[in-house]
Amino acid sequence: MVFLVTGATGTVGRLVVEELVQAGRQVRALTRDPAKAALPEGVEVVAGDLADPESVAAAFEGVTGAHLINFAGDDYAPLPDGARLVELAAKAGVQRVTVLGGRADGPMEQALAASDLEWTLLNPVEFMSNTLRWWAHTVKTEGVIKEPFGDRLSALVHERDIAAVAATVLVEGGHGGRAYTLTGPEAITLKEKVAILGAAIGQDVAFVELTVDEARAKWATDGMGEQTIEFLVSALGNTPEEGYTVVPTVREVTGRDARGFAQWAAENADAFRV
Repeated sequence: MVFLVTGATGTVGRLVVEELVQAGRQVRALTRDPAKAALPEGVEVVAGDLADPESVAAAFEGVTGAHLINFAGDDYAPLPDGARLVELAAKAGVQRVTVLGGRADGPMEQALAASDLEWTLLNPVEFMSNTLRWWAHTVKTEGVIKEPFGDRLSALVHERDIAAVAATVLVEGGHGGRAYTLTGPEAITLKEKVAILGAAIGQDVAFVELTVDEARAKWATDGMGEQTIEFLVSALGNTPEEGYTVVPTVREVTGRDARGFAQWAAENADAFRV
């Protein structure tokens, strides 16, 4: 059996590849630039762009299960023709599909629901890996985190747990027609997150809570556009209940406990140290 991983050089896709390889499965990895993939030995790396479904058609051939994402490019733009990707997968004989970030009302997801494919939608809450993107430079250079909503709760999830769920679903099957919310094992506040990170790196990391207006000004200085800023104000200031409600999906699917933020921080501590 061959398993196709799209977005194979992304935060989650790369780990889905690793999980499948560790399980002894044959993996085909789709990326726009195979020369820069740097994936494990034995992985078949092929070129293709989800924004151009016809460029992906050949990659589906001989595949049992495919891990898909519902966006394309570095700007996370919606796929222009997700329904066509589903059509190509079905035509090639793909049996099972996982969709990262899948939403029931999306064109790809609606096409899956109307198909004979066994599909599963994976909806992670906040990624722990976002901490690297948002905090690593600031912690290293200033030793302080400046953000609003210090008491905001999040059940943030380890990216490897997302990958483990995807790989398990693809290999084992039996999860068709389900939409899984994926969380970590605990909900923690932003202030607690800062403290956990500081303990992991062995350094004091201060927290300065910004007002919403101060946060808007900071994010604008950081180069964010107005639309992104207002999205953050809404998402962080009014986190939906599913964003801070712990669910046992990781354990139920993989048989292993979800990893906590303290473990993630210990694994990535060097990226934050001076």
